[in-house]
Amino acid sequence: MASLLITAHSVIITPTGTSTRVVSPGYVRVADGVIVEAGEGRPADPPDVDLPDGLLAPGLVDLQVNGFYGHDMVDADEAAWHTVVSRLPETGVTAFLPTFITAPVETQAAALRRARDILSNLPAGTRVLGVHLEGPFLSDKRKGAHNAAHLTDPSPEDVAALLETGLVKLVTLAPERNGALDAVRTLTEAGVLVSVGHSDATAEQTAAAADAGARMVTHIFNAQSGVHHRDPGVAVQALIDDRLSPGLILDLHHVAPKVAELVFRAAPGRVVLVTDAAASAGMPPGTYELGGEPITMPEQGPPLRADGTIAGSGLRLDEAVGNAVGIGIDLVTAVDAATRVPADLIGRPDLGRIAPGAAADLVWLGPDHRTRTTWAGGQKVFEGGS
Repeated sequence: MASLLITAHSVIITPTGTSTRVVSPGYVRVADGVIVEAGEGRPADPPDVDLPDGLLAPGLVDLQVNGFYGHDMVDADEAAWHTVVSRLPETGVTAFLPTFITAPVETQAAALRRARDILSNLPAGTRVLGVHLEGPFLSDKRKGAHNAAHLTDPSPEDVAALLETGLVKLVTLAPERNGALDAVRTLTEAGVLVSVGHSDATAEQTAAAADAGARMVTHIFNAQSGVHHRDPGVAVQALIDDRLSPGLILDLHHVAPKVAELVFRAAPGRVVLVTDAAASAGMPPGTYELGGEPITMPEQGPPLRADGTIAGSGLRLDEAVGNAVGIGIDLVTAVDAATRVPADLIGRPDLGRIAPGAAADLVWLGPDHRTRTTWAGGQKVFEGGS
């Protein structure tokens, strides 16, 4: 039985039946890729790995990755998938949802079939939990970087075509579109997480989506109706509705620090940190693609379309955790928002926590919250961060 004992300066653990907490010092014992013991103190037997500073945390879980390292996931070939899956552990991410943005339904269906064929032959690295379809059932009033020519209502036939491969685990849609609430019900019954996003919906329409089964809001405050004292929109409902988990791009550009703090304070235990990373993430300034459209990565700030619209981000998820701590969010809450909360939301309680029975997906974050070492299923898949 393959085993691993890690001792650490600090460990963030989620004991069975209790809330997540930090213990210092702490340890994690792994057998055959699964955590069998985790706790405070130091065991009598010598560790295989001792981490002298920083934090041993669960592997990070990102529900929105359009691309990374120069590759756009929607049209990635096998080599590109290999690159992204093998390199995302550099950012502390051990599980993710590759995200396909708006395209004609038949194009997305073909991309899903291509991904299905590739996924059976990927290297060790970040787990692919399924696919997030961000569109094409979005509002043309809140399209952001999406191509308005391909936006459409969610017909039963289109929904069925996209569900055919079984890969779709998350769909972002605008609930005000014709047929959208029926689509929410169909998707939910199929085990797909539905998120309200790129939407001009009222708070009441957003609540109706939650009544139908929606449980998330995509990148809160970005490309959606917001907070107005006489005309509340998607963002208001996301903050006050305990059924909804607001996704938050915490690169300090998409949402101002004070507003990000508001999100955490208004939705305790529900915030999901996401990167919304585009192909330009992890790359130098230059021109890349998002959904077949050119985007430019500047020296500072997020990638942009030619018209100045923000087009995804260049954010790392470990950086988002560090940014959360930097604006005053406590460490446990920040880490939970990038681990346990998204894992539970996507229906994977075996991920996103350090607890007996969970997968041994782990990340050593330095004092700056930057990834130093990453393990997936107890196997080291990245080492060398500083």
